[in-house]
Amino acid sequence: MTVSQPYRYTLANGLRVVLAPDDTAPVVGVSVHYDVGFRSEPEGRTGFAHLFEHLMFQGSESLEKLAHFRHVQSSGGTFNGSTHPDYTDYFEVLPSAALERALFLEADRMRAPKLTEENLRNQIDVVKEEIRLNVLNRPYGGFPWILLPPVLFDTFPNAHNGYGGFEDLEQATVADCAAFFDTYYAPANAVLTVAGDFTVEAAKELVERHFGDVPARPRPQRPSFAEPPPTAEVRADHPDPLAPLPAVAIGYRIPDPIEELDAYLAYLVLAGVLTDGDGSRLQQRLVYGDQLVTEVSAGCGMFGPFEARDPDTFTITAMYSPEVALDPVLAAIDEELERLASTPPDPAELAKITARWAASLHKEHDRIVSRTLALGAFELLYGNPGLVYELPERINAITPDAVSAAAKALRPDSRAILTITPSGGAE
Repeated sequence: MTVSQPYRYTLANGLRVVLAPDDTAPVVGVSVHYDVGFRSEPEGRTGFAHLFEHLMFQGSESLEKLAHFRHVQSSGGTFNGSTHPDYTDYFEVLPSAALERALFLEADRMRAPKLTEENLRNQIDVVKEEIRLNVLNRPYGGFPWILLPPVLFDTFPNAHNGYGGFEDLEQATVADCAAFFDTYYAPANAVLTVAGDFTVEAAKELVERHFGDVPARPRPQRPSFAEPPPTAEVRADHPDPLAPLPAVAIGYRIPDPIEELDAYLAYLVLAGVLTDGDGSRLQQRLVYGDQLVTEVSAGCGMFGPFEARDPDTFTITAMYSPEVALDPVLAAIDEELERLASTPPDPAELAKITARWAASLHKEHDRIVSRTLALGAFELLYGNPGLVYELPERINAITPDAVSAAAKALRPDSRAILTITPSGGAE
């Protein structure tokens, strides 16, 4: 992969553009990130941001329904979109000769998606079926990303179900969709990213041709979603008729990933020390030593790191036998955190974790789709797409003392505990 600092500029209508040329393969990635996600959807309209993502594929100003699919696939390309806490992204990966096609498709739906009653009702049904498949009819569905936030947080933006409740989805109207589009899908609220085989001069001309005349609208002011962390341990239980084993998710509040990035990165490294590989602290203690759990994992973010602004979450999840009580599991986790808090990890132990992170990031961003999406997300969240290339070095600079301080901050008296209790009964 040819690494160079991305070229950044802004169109007259406010659209931010990131260009990252790389001629090592004849492919291009195109993405558009809009600064709106689950946390921005209106109260009483849970799941609306995700529903609107679906509507963006249902035709646009110049294209009939399914035309987007046909044009990308007939070019030998792939495409998709996804909704996150703080943004929604759309992308295409195509042969480099089809760059203009991808730019036309994204500009056309940025200008005017086809928001009709028929499309809305159809996509409500599609989203409801997706929820049935991925949450309601699946063991541990929504664990922990849907079920833990309302235990850890109190405010609607942070605590509600971003996938959506059926009643809220069914009440959505075309007028709601139009208002959401007018507010959040303005060029000034978006980032266009192009990565891969092209020249900056040619890409700039194509971007101006297709996006330059998209009408400008004001960029919405993003409210703060900050709220204080819990002042005591908070517990909740969720009965799951499909779950074969009990499970627990422990949620903690952590530093602002945007304004306190290095402090945030210390928690990424801490997660690796705790659960990355058979030699990690909690794997050794809980799985192989005390044999309290069958599996354990830890990480930042409900969807992964670098996908949300403040407030963000550190989670530890585990599955365990029905014969095992929860409190010994929690006690063992607390003991390992206290051990790390009092004695920083050995530099050699840390080096294994940071090397894995570096290898993982290099491998991930070698894929054109992952690189395109990461550059767009880092421009949107951090105002610095080049940070994507700096992460391995930043993570490698995390010290044992910083990891120890992160472990010390994960306090039992300021956390949320969600348990999953199998409730299917005997056959």
